[in-house]
Amino acid sequence: MPIKDPELVEIVTKRVLDKMICRNCGAINPPNATKCRRCGSKNLRPKKKKLGMKKG
Repeated sequence: MPIKDPELVEIVTKRVLDKMICRNCGAINPPNATKCRRCGSKNLRPKKKKLGMKKG
């Protein structure tokens, strides 16, 4: 069921997609993180913002 309300889309985007991912261990960190909460690595990337369709 797609969300059509722009305010809800913004809330969902911020809640689901606004994260940092550790390149070493794959842990999900807050968006303002500078190092990984699990392994302590500083090798972080932002979570990809594009959602693809599930196959099947």
